Amino acid sequence: MRSNRSLVLLSLLLTVWLVLTSSSYAIPAFSRQYGTSCTTCHVDFPKLNDFGKAFKDAGFKFPKDDDSFLKIPPVMLGAPAQKELWPHTVFPGTIPGLPPIGLRFNQFFQYTPANANNYALSTTPNVPRTDFEPGFFSIFMAGNFGSDIAFWVDDDISVSGANANGTLGDGYLKFVNLGRFLKLPTDSLSLRVGQFELDLPFTQARTINISPYDIYTEANIGLSTQQNVNNVFSLQDAGRGFELSGGHLYKGYHYSLAVVDQNTSGNTASPPNVSSPAGFFSDSNFKDVYGRLSYRFNLEKDPASRNEIQAAGATGPRDHTSLTLGSYFFYGRSVQRFNGFLSDGVTPATLTGREPFYRVGGDFSFNYRTFNLFGLLMFGHDQDLLLNPAATGFVPGVPGKFNGGFLEADYLMLPWVMGIMRYDRVQSSADFLNQAGSGNYFSPIGSTRNRVTPGVQFLIHANIKASFEYQVRPQQTVSYDATGKAVNPFRTNTATGALEFVY
Repeated sequence: MRSNRSLVLLSLLLTVWLVLTSSSYAIPAFSRQYGTSCTTCHVDFPKLNDFGKAFKDAGFKFPKDDDSFLKIPPVMLGAPAQKELWPHTVFPGTIPGLPPIGLRFNQFFQYTPANANNYALSTTPNVPRTDFEPGFFSIFMAGNFGSDIAFWVDDDISVSGANANGTLGDGYLKFVNLGRFLKLPTDSLSLRVGQFELDLPFTQARTINISPYDIYTEANIGLSTQQNVNNVFSLQDAGRGFELSGGHLYKGYHYSLAVVDQNTSGNTASPPNVSSPAGFFSDSNFKDVYGRLSYRFNLEKDPASRNEIQAAGATGPRDHTSLTLGSYFFYGRSVQRFNGFLSDGVTPATLTGREPFYRVGGDFSFNYRTFNLFGLLMFGHDQDLLLNPAATGFVPGVPGKFNGGFLEADYLMLPWVMGIMRYDRVQSSADFLNQAGSGNYFSPIGSTRNRVTPGVQFLIHANIKASFEYQVRPQQTVSYDATGKAVNPFRTNTATGALEFVY
């Protein structure tokens, strides 16, 4: 029955494409400025091809001869002669000739079978669920103010049809190639300031997948009598601060180092016989640090084309054959506050435990023409601080740990058809304390959650996309017996279809 329903949904998406497809060109903000299609920079929007990566590295400009490609020239904010008079006058920048505003909207159809949420203690039968759901409506602006100063702002005005859930995504200024003032090699130093997605090996905010990468969303929460780790940070969270970076995403080395506000929440808890409401706090005096280093080997046989930026042709993009290897590291501190006592053991006080944590991992990406195989591994570690018996200080507990990652392959079967296969895995000790995942409760390696997700995406137009994915979760449980063995494990497979457009 599940297979038949999945085939029906896939057939509906194919029918939509057959009815609506025709010759057209996308018109988001950069397409308007340069008079070109979305496929100039994107393989399957929002995934960038090599030319799109070079465009982004250059500060949202063509990497060479940008002025000659602009169809709508920028507006000068002052006479060009003011450059010669600086610093005795304001340096004349530019703004885009048209407001660089774009819109993005998506909507979903989701089917969850009858065995979902099949809890061991449930007394009522479960029924299949089918839902039509609005996704998010986002407005974004991006461009260049001249002098190699780029900007980006995107804001989800509404999420799931409720504007109260909307939030700022990225909002930053980027000063490109600052190294020229220090006589450093070209593009060796840039500065980004504001709120931004961390320089992740593979973006979560602009992924082509319907569902998120599980390891990116993993938080380390094991609050119980066994563990006081309560860190809601996940790597997909945006950072607020500044980032130094250099190199290129489409060839050779690339690095970034970001210093951002602490992006964690703590809890207020109490020792026995001391009552206290729960609350959330942050430690704004401490800054978290994120670093990334990668190197891309372009493997083209022809030396002349090995380092050239290859734009899309009439039949779609053709990226370099390449191999990218990288690593990343995040260090922060999770604040936990407890109601305890001063050293006299009598005077009530709020005790603050600052638990260091880190996330570290490696990644790779192999690309052969229109085939891309990529993956990521991550290890997470949170120090656990427990109140001492007198509730006057802290003693170290068992650290909260997790590991996992994903492996994904996508293949552009036709310029408008992308096939996807993905495997996600997360293994977490904190998940056992929360009775999530499957396995043995007393296992030292923790709970395991894994997922296999095949999918397919169709470009109806260059700016309109239909997507389908089927999430297969091999095994889950919410209860364990006296020996720690999973009781009544079940599967929660989900079929999701989506329609999305950008303007």
